[in-house]
Amino acid sequence: AGSKLREVFDKINNLLSGKPVQTEGQAVSVTQHPQGLEFVCYKLAEKFVKHGEGEVSFHHDSAFPIAVVLSGIWELHPRVGDIFLAHLHKKCPYSVPFYPARKEGTSMEEYQRMLGYEVHDSKVEEQDHFLKRMSGMIRLYAAIIQLRWPYGNRQGAHPHGLSYGWRWLAQMLNLEPLADVTAMLLLDFLEVCGNALMKQYGIQFWKTMFFIQKSYIPRIEAVTSSGQMGCLSRLKNFVQKCLQAEEIPLPKGILTPSFWRT
Repeated sequence: AGSKLREVFDKINNLLSGKPVQTEGQAVSVTQHPQGLEFVCYKLAEKFVKHGEGEVSFHHDSAFPIAVVLSGIWELHPRVGDIFLAHLHKKCPYSVPFYPARKEGTSMEEYQRMLGYEVHDSKVEEQDHFLKRMSGMIRLYAAIIQLRWPYGNRQGAHPHGLSYGWRWLAQMLNLEPLADVTAMLLLDFLEVCGNALMKQYGIQFWKTMFFIQKSYIPRIEAVTSSGQMGCLSRLKNFVQKCLQAEEIPLPKGILTPSFWRT
């Protein structure tokens, strides 16, 4: 509910503003320790990324309430946004976007960690689980760049707005595609903020969609084996439908004005 989300936002904002906040029966404040504020910014940013790789990866709609709170906090407390990006880029290098190359002397285990895989006791997580986590983080990022906290003063620009999404898309299409990962990330990104990019960039956006269909999807196909076609097929269908309809559908779960009246 919108009222519940406002409570969450106010509590986080009050904590970061140095006001006492009640939690688990006691009042806490960042002023209680010289590095209290820095610690809270760090842990809060880390928690938002964990929401992306956890909750959003399983429940796509949850990207929007989480993102709108983070967007508002980022606007009022830029340090949280900076640390959030650092955590996000480390956990999901594709959010840069960046495909790390394996350097000489880097162990396979360390390289897999650089690619975003979780490695425990030399055991690498399964590909499906890895893709799900990356998907959740990209969806959260794609939601953040298009949302503003509706109760802010809105004096300045969005702290990390749609221009960053446009840049991400352009950079992504300049990278050589990877099997599985590239098709999934493009589809996630376009499903969540394609509509907002379409409204902002108009004809330039449609030129990009046409480029994806005619040039980039064949390049993804060239590196994709027959057992990895699921994401690619969904991306092809999505792009084709959008180009035929000359419209990108609104993402599922987007927060409507009526949400804030609940």
